Amino acid sequence: MQILVTGGAGYIGSHTLISLHEAGYDFVVYDNLCNSSKESLKRVEKIINKSISFEQGDIRDKKSLQNLFKKYKIDSVIHFAGLKAVGESVEKPIEYYDNNINGTLTLLEVMKEYKCKKIVFSSSATVYGDPHTTPIKEDFPTFATNPYGRTKLFIEEILKDLYISDNEYKITILRYFNPVGAHESGTIGEDPNGIPNNLMPFISQTAVGKREYLNIFGGDYETADGTGVRDYIHVVDLAFGHVKALDYLNIQIKNKKPLIVNLGTGKGNSVLDVVKAFENASNKKVPYRIVERRAGDIAKCYADPSYAKEILNWEAKKTIKEMCEDSWNWQNNNPNGYIQGEKK
Repeated sequence: MQILVTGGAGYIGSHTLISLHEAGYDFVVYDNLCNSSKESLKRVEKIINKSISFEQGDIRDKKSLQNLFKKYKIDSVIHFAGLKAVGESVEKPIEYYDNNINGTLTLLEVMKEYKCKKIVFSSSATVYGDPHTTPIKEDFPTFATNPYGRTKLFIEEILKDLYISDNEYKITILRYFNPVGAHESGTIGEDPNGIPNNLMPFISQTAVGKREYLNIFGGDYETADGTGVRDYIHVVDLAFGHVKALDYLNIQIKNKKPLIVNLGTGKGNSVLDVVKAFENASNKKVPYRIVERRAGDIAKCYADPSYAKEILNWEAKKTIKEMCEDSWNWQNNNPNGYIQGEKK
């Protein structure tokens, strides 16, 4: 039996493939490559010394998914596929609702058709909106402040209703915080299209000379230095969290309601904290300028990860220093990201 990894060629997905392999799981990757590169899969193949089953397609394409389920014996799904930029979602809400929600509905329809009832869903801490306090626990109220976050929240509700309709489903919802870093080999990492939406690739591209300076969105938040505070988690730690979530679903004797778990370090770092840590790790100066806040951004967001430790026996291990060192190692070895000829 195999695991279907939607969006498996992407940043988090590609790192999760390595963790799945190390845990002894077989998998097939399904990705439309709209925000990822097939080159990442080739590099993962070299890391794990094994060929990867890959099918190119869109999660909104029902026929393509049906063909996939006919071809492979899919036992469970790790669902990463989706558009993911907060700022872009504010500018293009219809595209985000169509891709993320309609795509997930199509995937769930095909899963139902082929009696596949285990799924790990890639959600986000954005579903907490602007939290009343930190650290954030799983039982905090949910209220997304942007279309991207709302798509994640709506999908969570869809999955809860799916379980109510048929409690044979085994569902884990992972709300993760801010993934950064790269595989220690420096051969796979975050390779965004165009101008990065996330902090770390913007910092690393500035350090490597690809960008003139870093834009820091907002310097007047109610934080120690005025810049936004986030819970940055190493992508390798995050990847392993998906394996632990899958393990949990597989050992369940009695089906329970959907499990919702935060994946974070429990520590908040400001943008300027990260800039300083990156400069120390890379021995490079990162020039920056503070600009207006972005729509949908909040002041503070970091996790209480204690439930993940209790229920999944998972905790983040890597420090902000290691996150910056691995990010720099990836960027320095790949100043232009993946091979341009291989990009979509």
